[in-house]
Amino acid sequence: MTVAAAGALAAQTVLRHLSDLIGPKPAPIAGVASVIDGDTIEVHGQRIRFNGIDAPESKQYCDDTKGFEYPCGRRSAEALDTFLAASRPIQCTFVTWDRYHRYVGDCRRADGTSVAVWMVEHGQAVDWPRYSHGAYAAQQAKAKAAKVGLWGGKFQDPWDWRASHGDSQPPTSEPLGIINRKLVAQSGSYSCAPRRYCSQISSCDEAQWYLHNCSWGRKLDRDSDGVACETLC
Repeated sequence: MTVAAAGALAAQTVLRHLSDLIGPKPAPIAGVASVIDGDTIEVHGQRIRFNGIDAPESKQYCDDTKGFEYPCGRRSAEALDTFLAASRPIQCTFVTWDRYHRYVGDCRRADGTSVAVWMVEHGQAVDWPRYSHGAYAAQQAKAKAAKVGLWGGKFQDPWDWRASHGDSQPPTSEPLGIINRKLVAQSGSYSCAPRRYCSQISSCDEAQWYLHNCSWGRKLDRDSDGVACETLC
């Protein structure tokens, strides 16, 4: 075991012990989940981080099979949202608290299917050895061999993407089901390639989709007020 790995394991062990000392472990949480991103949900106002896996960040882009970039973070969140909607409610068993004081848990749908296993097996998230100790390695190998999800193209591991983008803050985005349901429904008719300008866009909804889903979309919002191509809106 490397020094870094040993240090990470020791830190996780200390965190678990501190959780035990602070008080009794929280009870399992069950309810209808709102998706924050591919590895985080909210149930009854409690943020829950899936234990042992990591999914692309909401702003992260990856390359598809043809080398075109796409919003893999959003795609992962959408896949999770669809998966959870098929068998509600979700139930999560507490594992530990993370450094942002989020509840980290092992979660299952009403039909008993493990959320973490499904996400990794379908290439929408990756095994995070630092915390899983390889618990999802078999599912990841299967997804990689089948070239499904992220494995169909090229991507940067989420933890490396965060490090390279200076992203050390906890998620602040609203649940997927609240902010972008209409835009998600329209995503099949829009594409980030080729790049577009406001003069080439026909509606406010289309402009907003590009803003939220394309790496160049923020250039449509010149005053950074969250509204793209304001003449259309």
